Amino acid sequence: MTSDIALLTEDLTKFYGRRRGIEGLSLEIRAGEVVGFLGPNGAGKTTTIRLLLDFLRPTRGHATVLGLDPRRDKAALHRQIGYLPGELVFPGRDKAEDLLRFFAAARGGVAWTQVTDFAERLELDLSRSVRTMSKGNKQKVGLVQAFMHRPAVLVLDEPTSGLDPLMQQEFLAMVRDASVAGQTVFMSSHVVAEVQQAADRVAIVRDGQLAAVERVESLGKRAVRAVEIHFDDPVDPAEFSVLPGVSDVVVSGPVL
Repeated sequence: MTSDIALLTEDLTKFYGRRRGIEGLSLEIRAGEVVGFLGPNGAGKTTTIRLLLDFLRPTRGHATVLGLDPRRDKAALHRQIGYLPGELVFPGRDKAEDLLRFFAAARGGVAWTQVTDFAERLELDLSRSVRTMSKGNKQKVGLVQAFMHRPAVLVLDEPTSGLDPLMQQEFLAMVRDASVAGQTVFMSSHVVAEVQQAADRVAIVRDGQLAAVERVESLGKRAVRAVEIHFDDPVDPAEFSVLPGVSDVVVSGPVL
């Protein structure tokens, strides 16, 4: 594998009994790339992320991250990854500051200014107990711990869950900054607009299988929307069916 490949999966497959989590996933992500992993809930996004981090073992196929094997090189690999799980659980009554100091020490020492910089960007009050925080503020704690050691790879599972629109935009700015710094970002989402703003490419999964991988610019061209327009008077469908990008024109009196 060449050094410019950050994540690689080949025929990555996980079944839970007869139920398919993900099947036949082959995907290559280059270093410094931002890739959105797009699909509805239950499509297999979280299963894939857990396989990449060796929280699950594959039924068949394999994956490498930064050229390392997720199982054999787990300890070395996790030092170079920033991970945000889809379901955050923070046990205990620690303040956000104490919890993040623990994470910083566990990673071999992270400059505290890096922690406070991200906390300020997300308007996170570090003096508050995490247990009493809203879902959105807990999500901010999760984002800070994922970004604070400036890892080579960021693996983010539904990262904007619980964030208000202003903080969603700040998160996307953090992703752009990470990409400029050469970090690789792999983020799952079921929100197309979010992925379009942040990603270079999008991998789309449906029912546990990879449906498409494409540049983000072409994503909008594939989107099909049904539009209903109400006029005051009956309209001629021929006037609309000749318009570029318009098809399946149906008119019922004044409704197009």
